Amino acid sequence: MAKDKGKDKDPGRKLVAQHKKARHDYHILDTYECGLVLSGTEVKSLRQGRASLVDGFVQIDNNEAWLHNVHIPEYAQGTWTNHSARRKRKLLMHRAEIDKLESKSQESGHTIVPLALYFKDGRAKVEIALAKGKKEYDKRQTLREQQDRRETDRAISAARRRQRA
Repeated sequence: MAKDKGKDKDPGRKLVAQHKKARHDYHILDTYECGLVLSGTEVKSLRQGRASLVDGFVQIDNNEAWLHNVHIPEYAQGTWTNHSARRKRKLLMHRAEIDKLESKSQESGHTIVPLALYFKDGRAKVEIALAKGKKEYDKRQTLREQQDRRETDRAISAARRRQRA
């Protein structure tokens, strides 16, 4: 009986970089998964797990989505074919998604930010989000809610431990 190759190993997501602070700084309204147009040395550098999404943003020019300011360091064994670290990279999306993002990002306070950079089935993907900036008091409120949630979880788990003992 032949085995399914898909069931042998989990193709899943191999996370390369994540912008953790984005969820703290922005209200995430909608997320999209996009492909990336990369050069060979960029892919090799990503496979080593090196990238930074901190200053990244997406801009739409001439009905094309472009990823700006994402830092993918130069590949150490690269030669003259090496890429520049912060060049703009084209995103691969459906036309309807690009049009929708473009119309929504024109509203005041909205922006498009990258959340995660990963490999899915051997292909480089980026998760982008339509986001609206948070005010300072919103950030404090979010931190307070997280802290309250942690404290209640700890109290519940401590009560459960006491019941078992």
